Amino acid sequence: TVRPPRLGGNVRMGVFATRAPFRPNPIGLSAVRLEKVELHPLDGPVLHLSGVDLVDGTPILDIKPYVPLADCIPGASEGFTAVPYERLDVEIPDSFGSSMSPEERVALEDTLSLDPRPQYQDDPERVYGLLFSGWEVKFRVEEKRLRVLSLERR
Repeated sequence: TVRPPRLGGNVRMGVFATRAPFRPNPIGLSAVRLEKVELHPLDGPVLHLSGVDLVDGTPILDIKPYVPLADCIPGASEGFTAVPYERLDVEIPDSFGSSMSPEERVALEDTLSLDPRPQYQDDPERVYGLLFSGWEVKFRVEEKRLRVLSLERR
């Protein structure tokens, strides 16, 4: 089980019901439409899918929900993963950005704007951190503003 940050981070859920990157198998991914689930007496649950890019009869080893933030399929619905979502304003001091390429900086700002903290934590004094493309990033969040405190190459 995992505690998905986007769903609040306080409730444990089965890994297959989430988009957690910690999965029991290193396999390929496909976005598909689940048409129906059929309980077969010998095979167990059988998923009927459309829009697949695999051979008929290929075993489905791992499933996860559709999340519009990460997937972009017009007309798709997200079900239980629908949670209110707002981007943060990101402040990276100019002195930190000089050693990053412009593309890295834009990608970092975009990533940080998604609020990488667990949703159950909202302490403006706490320093959070993450690794991003070989950079160690330390930051604080107050209100809807994320301020980068340090940025070091690892």
